[in-house]
Amino acid sequence: MANKKVITTNKKAYHDYFVEDTFEAGIELCGTEVKSLRLGQVNLKDSYCRFKDGEIFIEGMHISPYEKGNIFNREPYRSRKLLMHNREILRLFGLTGKQGYALIPLSMYFSSRWVKVEVGLCKGKKLYDKREDEAKKTASREMERAARDKF
Repeated sequence: MANKKVITTNKKAYHDYFVEDTFEAGIELCGTEVKSLRLGQVNLKDSYCRFKDGEIFIEGMHISPYEKGNIFNREPYRSRKLLMHNREILRLFGLTGKQGYALIPLSMYFSSRWVKVEVGLCKGKKLYDKREDEAKKTASREMERAARDKF
């Protein structure tokens, strides 16, 4: 198994969606974008995936221009193609056709020398679901704090 070096995670996705399943995909990037990723200059916050002509693209992902890239820099918010097998793409297309499901990028990481994206099959949360999750997190934090203070 190759070593993983996490570049960024999409914490907002876990707050706004129930993650049903995850998939790994490669991503098509240019050289200066990879250099920006090595510096950690990427934001997945409002990104999502869409299907076009039998391919998957990430929309809304921001990769900051590389400082020394001059003319080779690309637009920060451009669409970027995800690299997956055709049968996986068809399967995901069928799964996202269901009511309320979306493909959301959850994290980006280096797997040896390749940049990979973890994409989640997600279903949107309602406001009361978000409140419920927040209450559980608060309760678990208080229990940990009490246990720590006890010793």
